[in-house]
Amino acid sequence: MPEEMIIHSSIDRSSPSIAAIVVTWNAQAYAIECLESLRNNSTGLQLQTIVVDNASTDGTPEVIHTKFPEVQLVRAAANLGFSRANNLGIKLCDADYVCFINSDVVVPLRCLEAIVDYMEQNPSVGMLGPKMIAPNGDVGDSVMRLPTIWNTLCCAMAFHRLFKRSKWFGGYMMAGFPYDSTTDVEVLTGWFWMVRKAALEQVGGLDEQFFMYGEDIDWSHRFRKAGWRVVFYADAWALHYGAASSSAAPARFYVEMRRANLQYFRKHHGWLGEAGYKLVLMLHELVRLAGHSAVYLLFSSRRKQAKSKIASSLSCFGWLSGIVPIQHNKLAS
Repeated sequence: MPEEMIIHSSIDRSSPSIAAIVVTWNAQAYAIECLESLRNNSTGLQLQTIVVDNASTDGTPEVIHTKFPEVQLVRAAANLGFSRANNLGIKLCDADYVCFINSDVVVPLRCLEAIVDYMEQNPSVGMLGPKMIAPNGDVGDSVMRLPTIWNTLCCAMAFHRLFKRSKWFGGYMMAGFPYDSTTDVEVLTGWFWMVRKAALEQVGGLDEQFFMYGEDIDWSHRFRKAGWRVVFYADAWALHYGAASSSAAPARFYVEMRRANLQYFRKHHGWLGEAGYKLVLMLHELVRLAGHSAVYLLFSSRRKQAKSKIASSLSCFGWLSGIVPIQHNKLAS
């Protein structure tokens, strides 16, 4: 892992203020580590930390209230979803920058300073995301292209694996993105955002029709449409464990991800775009089913993983074809 952040200027870091919003839901150990890292970053910064707890049942809000008295804690009566919970946090913000951090993220020292310094020097940047480091030290995927019917078809046909660095065949997931230099991107995934408050006030909050997933695509699109730059920043990093809440029910959350992308198409491309995208998604799941079924039959050592992916694709295809209704209500329980 990188050992320190790079600070490029001598800006007075006591000047810009930061509000960090963390949404929690039944991931107590991760939340504690995340908030401890934010506390360690607070020295020399005007840092306001807000936690919105989505009705956790594992004691998360009680522990936060006891261990982190400096945190502004909002206890929701039900699971509001990612967008609505973050919007609640935004209402409490009183800062120049708003940082949206997943509860399974650990923020190293000087990360927030490096990011704010860069944004202070680049006033056209409305949204910025740092480099994602996985627990094993690998760089995680944190940028995407806006989904289109074509780049989704490329993923369905596995062209994105064959032509990883191709703009035309690389798919929307951008598997070949190098993550070695700072650059403008189309989408920053919602694990860690730093947003300029002035840009947020112009663009508006997260769209609450997205319960979870899809809100990052929609928000990135809206920032760029409003004339703000969306930037991947290579000189700051944070640790992301990943799937802290979704790992317990991967099939349900996989379907929810597809559902959110379909919502995005409905919102921005109308019914015709939505219909075309839905057909491509169905093709994607059929190809995925065939591929993982072959892996299951041929490689005994990979059967557990293949079985999980088969279950996810079966659930998704069943929902897309109308055979099985989405269990969206269960995600809020």
